[in-house]
Amino acid sequence: MKKLIEIAFCLMMLTTPLSVMAQATGSIGGKVIDDENNEPLGFVTVALLPEGSSTPIAGCSTDDEGVFELPNIKAGKYTLKFSYVGYLNDSRNVSVTNIRCNVGTVKLKSDRKLLKEVVVTEQRSQMSFDIDKRVFTVDQSIATTGGTASDVLADIPSVEVDTEGTVSLRGSESVTVWINGKASGLTSDNQGDILQQLPAGSIERIEVITNPSAKHSPEGTAGIINIILKRDRKAGYYGNAQAGADTRGGFNIGANANYSSGLVDAYIGLNYRNMRFENKGYTQTKYFGPQSYLNQTSTGSHNPNNIFARAGVTWHITKNDDIFANVMGMYGGGRHKSNINAQSGSLDADGNPMEATEHKTRTTEQNGKPRMYNVEIGYTHRWSDDHYIDLSVGHHSWQQKREATYRQETVFPTTGNTVKSYQFQDNKNKSDNTEIKLDYFYKISDNHRIEAGYKGDFSSDNSPVTTYTDEAHSKIDTKLYNVFDYKQQTHALYGTYSGRLGKFGYQLGLRGEYWNVSTRSTDWNDKENGTTKPYSKSDFLKLFPSAFISYEISEGHEIQANYTRRLRRPWGGQLNSFMNISDSTNISYGNPDLTPEYSNAYELNYIKNWKKHTLSLSAYYRTTDDVIERISYNEGKVIYTTHENVAQTQSAGLEIIGKNKLFKYLDLTTSVNLFYYKLDAFKYTINGHEITGEADENFSWNARMTASVILPWNITMQVTGRYNARRIVAQGYREPDYMLDIGLRKMFNQTWSLSLNARDLLDSRSRHSVTINDSFERNSKNSHGGRTFGFTLTYNFGNMKAKMPKRKPQEMPSNGYGDMDGMGDM
Repeated sequence: MKKLIEIAFCLMMLTTPLSVMAQATGSIGGKVIDDENNEPLGFVTVALLPEGSSTPIAGCSTDDEGVFELPNIKAGKYTLKFSYVGYLNDSRNVSVTNIRCNVGTVKLKSDRKLLKEVVVTEQRSQMSFDIDKRVFTVDQSIATTGGTASDVLADIPSVEVDTEGTVSLRGSESVTVWINGKASGLTSDNQGDILQQLPAGSIERIEVITNPSAKHSPEGTAGIINIILKRDRKAGYYGNAQAGADTRGGFNIGANANYSSGLVDAYIGLNYRNMRFENKGYTQTKYFGPQSYLNQTSTGSHNPNNIFARAGVTWHITKNDDIFANVMGMYGGGRHKSNINAQSGSLDADGNPMEATEHKTRTTEQNGKPRMYNVEIGYTHRWSDDHYIDLSVGHHSWQQKREATYRQETVFPTTGNTVKSYQFQDNKNKSDNTEIKLDYFYKISDNHRIEAGYKGDFSSDNSPVTTYTDEAHSKIDTKLYNVFDYKQQTHALYGTYSGRLGKFGYQLGLRGEYWNVSTRSTDWNDKENGTTKPYSKSDFLKLFPSAFISYEISEGHEIQANYTRRLRRPWGGQLNSFMNISDSTNISYGNPDLTPEYSNAYELNYIKNWKKHTLSLSAYYRTTDDVIERISYNEGKVIYTTHENVAQTQSAGLEIIGKNKLFKYLDLTTSVNLFYYKLDAFKYTINGHEITGEADENFSWNARMTASVILPWNITMQVTGRYNARRIVAQGYREPDYMLDIGLRKMFNQTWSLSLNARDLLDSRSRHSVTINDSFERNSKNSHGGRTFGFTLTYNFGNMKAKMPKRKPQEMPSNGYGDMDGMGDM
């Protein structure tokens, strides 16, 4: 107890473990060797499963001499499964009594000897369940081959990605996206840009954590989406090269390589992507006083391109000490063009448009130059596999230079007059973020463990914008000059305690966060007068508790309830008061007075596993105060959109996910999300305009199904379809939408493969929304990309060794490759 108190004091946490409740009655041991040369195999994965179950209850790895031992195993019948890279899997049936069960020597056969004789008849599962998250393996996804991280996320149950790249979870945009267990510089400002450039081929799996514990940041009221990048630990060197193209004229080429030994693990990846896509849409607006209309159609072409690179190395200094360093970067550019044609006039007595009295054409040309890098270093010390401390420091920098030219021509048919205008906007954005993370883990016994840690987050953002009104760029529009500065510091301490009493498992956690936000907006008068406005500062100190309770009805049959408190902080773009004028009739700007929104989230989860089927039911309820929503109002025929803390919302739902393996050749993953949403009434005054919203509520749902089929001639097919029903938002609603993707992959041998895919096969992906208030009604629809056919050719290379050197690899949870959280391993 004294040792525990000393450790907890160092981390500023104090936890008191409960006593060990149950005594096991036996153990299992043995040795694993190579079938060909009889040499011992170290680091073979040994999993213990109850007879007839597919869910492991214990596991270990063999030591340098191939020996393994599983202590404290209850009496009963089990199956031992052995797996190792470069070898065929094997299994043994064992019976455990009150004495040691020795399975003897297990010989694993190398798959190199049987490579030409193997016929693929089953697929690796693309979805698995942990008690606190769902894990989706996507490195075998065919439909997204050659695509981006946004394409991958769009295929994940419960996740949506709209035409603008905005990610939402269970219908809420208040979701945090991580890379390898960390924010990695992703913010709401740059998230869409980075995810639309990150190659899908570099992603191993997606973890969806709908109700994270106190161990994780409370940011994102809907939960966390964690993108895990590939970093295999196979022995030797290996990798792949890919090249692909699509019918839009886009193409990509890239390569990845890995090296692993007893001393060093390293990886490197380089990818170039040139994308081309078009967007189109329309907006129809009716104004109620006086009765008038404004109808717009828009088209656009976009050509972003970038180089995306990443590399990392882990140095195993000693048996118990590792140092790692990772770097990720993006360098790119792109041209974007758009055209808006608008007609406006009066409405007749029946509300129908009369002959237009004004025709307007607006063209926009943009050049963007994004730059991004993320550097992380860390150190891990392990007293044992169940007792370690992990420290990491990361720095992220994002820069975006954008030059935009706006030309507008307005024609008045009744007078024959024409008015032309010109604007050039120089917009620079630079954000930096430094993160310090310290995690401590101690597994006291098989049934009890503690975790504690600290996280410091220091971020800043600078966004100067200058607008010129002449082609010589000598006349500045002083009303559109702005420099926005944003700074935030966050300090967090957390502690969790997990335990098990028989079939009951529990976890209690508490996280305390202190953060301060400083914002400042400098206008033209400040610049001319040489005055410096003071920062507008806000300080917050909040506690975020979490509680998880689970009950194991039988093997593979579990029920769980949990509660967490979460928040959503406003991001820089929502706080920046600068006005976006890319569409002169639809102007958006931020609100520096926004405050965070807070949520209380409750979930009840049920999981049932059969041999070839899995069913997951999740009932959830969430209340949110001071909800941040988009609010619109008009001044004449110009509609202004900003953000406001409007009211309280309530949401409840039932998420059903089923996984079924049929006939060895068909794998179905189906998800249905049924949810209820209620928004309270609100009333605000913004810039002299009274904005009101009536209380509203509705029931909505969405569904998704992915079918993976193994066809003859080493061909695999994957089909994904999804549908989103009508749903309400502040001041209106979104119309239903649907989408269908298909992919095919042909394996020629173990070296070459060809993937063909069709994204948005029905050309139906769009965002159709209706906004209604006392002053106007707006109906808008926009599509992005459209139907696309593409192919990707992959070449695999390497000299994977039969076995790892005699050294046990150290996994580092802070790197995002270990167990993230919860009680899944208990």
